[in-house]
Amino acid sequence: LNRWLEAFLLDRRAQNAAAGTVKFYTKKLTHFASWCEAQQIATVTQVTPDSLRRFMLWLSETGHNPGGQHAIYRAVKAFLLWFERELELEGWKNPIRKVKPPRVQLEPLEPADLNIVKKLLDVCERDKLGERDKAVFYTLLDTGARAAELCALTVADVDAVTGQIEVRCGKGRKSRTVFLGKAARRALRSWLNRRGNKPGSLFGLEYDGLRSMVARRSTQAKVVRPTLHAFRRAFALNMLRAGVDLYSLQELMGHADLQVLRRYLKLLPEDLRAAHAR
Repeated sequence: LNRWLEAFLLDRRAQNAAAGTVKFYTKKLTHFASWCEAQQIATVTQVTPDSLRRFMLWLSETGHNPGGQHAIYRAVKAFLLWFERELELEGWKNPIRKVKPPRVQLEPLEPADLNIVKKLLDVCERDKLGERDKAVFYTLLDTGARAAELCALTVADVDAVTGQIEVRCGKGRKSRTVFLGKAARRALRSWLNRRGNKPGSLFGLEYDGLRSMVARRSTQAKVVRPTLHAFRRAFALNMLRAGVDLYSLQELMGHADLQVLRRYLKLLPEDLRAAHAR
């Protein structure tokens, strides 16, 4: 079993899976490998639908929340489906096909409060660092880019005149096109005037640096620090309020399906009232 788990991770790397994806599988499958060892399950073919159900029950009893259970289930499913394709064992039936994933209550996620974002923008000085931070806030809010995607942007990815941005390092290595509005374009041009047009990283920030910047600006503005992903949620919600259809929004956010998008759309009673009136 452990040898095949290692072979699966090797295959993911050989398929050029993102480092984060490989890390996800490695971490989640460790739980499965440890449990199988405790149950004296030494080979993949010894795994049964019943043992998988007992494994999922064990996850629940040992403090894993529903989201964590579902993530581990997805990793185990990916491994077993890969094993099935890899060996094509005659007479072996994949046990995962008889085990349903754990139910997860899809609670809407909180977006960044636009009043807080305004206060963050207000504390950005008119120096080089302030111009950069202001451009970062506008870009996060206007494009819905993930934090890692924003950090990966280069000068070559951006058209400061039209506001078109090519996200080339999207999740799952999928690229997409996003756009900046008028105020965001102006903020970006101000930053580029300070930065210069030399090739390389657009903002010169890595993930930890971006998170530290938001924390520092939140302290200055005396507001509760929004998470980096909260800007992406705010983008989704405000685009929906502006009348953007769900399929266009799905493309702009780089989601594979609408199910994920549902968690971003935390509609308030006034949104529903307006929809009913229309």
